[in-house]
Amino acid sequence: MQGFPEHSRARLQALLKAGAITVDGRVPKATERLSAGQRVVLIEPDAVGTEMVPEDIPLEVLHEDDDLIVLIKPAGMVVHPGAGCHSGTLVHALLGRELRLGAEGRGLSQIGGELRPGIVHRLDSGTSGVMVVARNDIAHRHLAKQFEVHSIERRYLAVVHRAPLHDRGTCRSELGRDPEDRLRFASVERGGRLAITHWELRTRGDRMSLLECRLETGRTHQIRVHLSEAGYPLVGDRSYSRRDCTPTALIRARVEALNRPLLHAWVLGFDHPRTGERVRFQVRPPDDFLEFCQAAGLSSGLPEEEERG
Repeated sequence: MQGFPEHSRARLQALLKAGAITVDGRVPKATERLSAGQRVVLIEPDAVGTEMVPEDIPLEVLHEDDDLIVLIKPAGMVVHPGAGCHSGTLVHALLGRELRLGAEGRGLSQIGGELRPGIVHRLDSGTSGVMVVARNDIAHRHLAKQFEVHSIERRYLAVVHRAPLHDRGTCRSELGRDPEDRLRFASVERGGRLAITHWELRTRGDRMSLLECRLETGRTHQIRVHLSEAGYPLVGDRSYSRRDCTPTALIRARVEALNRPLLHAWVLGFDHPRTGERVRFQVRPPDDFLEFCQAAGLSSGLPEEEERG
């Protein structure tokens, strides 16, 4: 569009896809030709204060108010841009959502910078589940403090290889970069950060089990590392798999077809930054997780109800 020379063609295409450009009050198709006299309007995403291009990616929002957004991150979505990932992230989706809301949008906190607006915590790209996003800096600081002092309730559901001998346990170690593979993390003797994972058996299967994990700390890959080192690696986790764990022939093909670890952030509880009220969100796993549990005979340990707010 020659009427907006300050924007690149790629940015205009992204804004058009997000519904930020209208022609005579409607969102046009990308292939539509303009005629003389038509009114073209571009609404800039000023509310979010970032140079990143918003993207029109659907999000399932559980709750939102002037201070925060609680949503479900799907498996396969990266939380924020980084090396090798410059589009399709949760941040891009949040910016696109704010853009679509227009005047009704309430903005995102800017403490994390332009690449991480609103982001207080993260989930691995392969992990699904509930997250909280801050709309303003005051809420961001309040939530970040709760994560820092470990007052946030974080519970995960994990499908693992093998059947633990005990019904519950705790993994405690110093986590740092794996000295043999910088892309992985491991328990180290020096230079790591304290990580504590409590786990409880929900269903014991033949060669697989369903565990509930409660995080006391929140380190990168914490659950994946701790369970693998304990002898119960996550099903589908190729980074932390163990050669001595083999599935039954009946579901081997299902395991090989998985493109992510079967880990789901099931519960998130925290004190609301404005009211101080304790809020709690509980979300059942996605279909691929549920279907695998059904095939592996682990469904009896799955939560039956969702809890929102």
